[in-house]
Amino acid sequence: MTQLFEVPAKVLAFQPTVDFDAGLISRLSKSGPRYTSYPTADRFSDSFGYRDYLHAVADRRTRGNARPLSLYLHIPFCDTVCYYCACNKIVTKKREKAATYLAYLKREVAMQGGLFAGMNDIEQLHFGGGTPTYLSDAQMGELMDHLRRCFRFAPDNVGEYSIEVDPRTVSAERVHSLRAQGFNRISLGVQDFDAEVQKAVNRIQPEAETRAIIAAARDAGFRSVSIDLIYGLPKQSPATMAATLEKVVAADPDRIAVYHYAHLPHLFKPQRRILDEDMPDSDAKLQMLQLCIERLGAAGYVYIGMDHFAKPEDDLAIAQRQGRLHRNFQGYSTHADTDLVSCGVSAIGAVGATYSQNVKTLDAYYDALDRNELPVARGARLNMDDVLRRTVIQKLMCQFELSISAIEQAFPVVFRQHFAAELVQLKAMEEDGLVGVDGDWIGVSPRGRLLIRNVCMVFDRHLATRSAGPRYSKTL
Repeated sequence: MTQLFEVPAKVLAFQPTVDFDAGLISRLSKSGPRYTSYPTADRFSDSFGYRDYLHAVADRRTRGNARPLSLYLHIPFCDTVCYYCACNKIVTKKREKAATYLAYLKREVAMQGGLFAGMNDIEQLHFGGGTPTYLSDAQMGELMDHLRRCFRFAPDNVGEYSIEVDPRTVSAERVHSLRAQGFNRISLGVQDFDAEVQKAVNRIQPEAETRAIIAAARDAGFRSVSIDLIYGLPKQSPATMAATLEKVVAADPDRIAVYHYAHLPHLFKPQRRILDEDMPDSDAKLQMLQLCIERLGAAGYVYIGMDHFAKPEDDLAIAQRQGRLHRNFQGYSTHADTDLVSCGVSAIGAVGATYSQNVKTLDAYYDALDRNELPVARGARLNMDDVLRRTVIQKLMCQFELSISAIEQAFPVVFRQHFAAELVQLKAMEEDGLVGVDGDWIGVSPRGRLLIRNVCMVFDRHLATRSAGPRYSKTL
């Protein structure tokens, strides 16, 4: 999303901190969106299709305000299933499936590249999945070469080119090859180092194996190494989490994401293999969260927001201090002024004031491309109120505060009139010490920052028409 107003000096000097209040969190935690977009993906409609997407790109071209692009590629394949996983994935040992998928993915990339001809400068690239490194080294090299033929990439020292890696699927040599192919940021799925936890979620991953890949990434010259953890998994306890955190801190990654496991077996079939009796209770999960915040803070990591931590010198932390932090479908990002072009099954893009999502099955994906159509299945066209609320939610999610006058300068509204009902709800949160509404500023307090999703839900107009039910994870 484009930054619509000048960042006030108060934001530039902002240093985020977080206070853990177990009683408050226990009382207020509820199901709600993660706000990687607004409106959220569950509000997308199949009335938005391929031709609507073409109109969105044409409108961007007509307005003459082309801006750099962020490119996302979804590789859905995995060798084995991790029981906790809620991603759109295909578990198979049949490598020929990846070859077929790659051929079609290259066709979609070429179509998108042609659509954005003349305004196809890439500043950000992200490979997600599934397991992107399910592709062989040769296949990955072939795909990266194809991307460069279809798009213009910013230099390595400017662009942010990242890939999610399962350490079990790569060698040190493969890590060096990924760097040579153009990736400069790497994200490693770890989840937990405890052997019993790994067994319970069907992801056996020795610490030494992960540390070797981190060392290879450093040696290969990756600018950033990230680690993903999950708390609330089966067999986890505060003691096992403390041991995992000690090992993670010793590994010294640049960024750490600590996700709350959302146990939704009615939605995600693999989660049905997790035994209820193995699940930690609410008190244990809160203790684990508190451990994460305290141990990572003591180790010098800055709390970025939601479930992300970064070293103070990391680009995420710098972007937050400078008011440039952004949030999209890959989480927090330093590239706010970009349209998001997404390729692959289920991938979600954002061009101008629209969102679009691809079909979710391989057959539907192949059928669309065989008709020479982009495989857009659904999406949304934002009205002015949507864009306004998206801006408010972005500012709160990324900076924990916003200037009312800045919003009024960017949009034709009187904030206190337009959001009169929302300000009443914020008043109750103010009494709980979550937020402060003082003159021109709305700020989220250190004790309210862990509940930022609750605060943002106040401004979500679409939640009023449908309750936040089991399709969402708990806010904490």
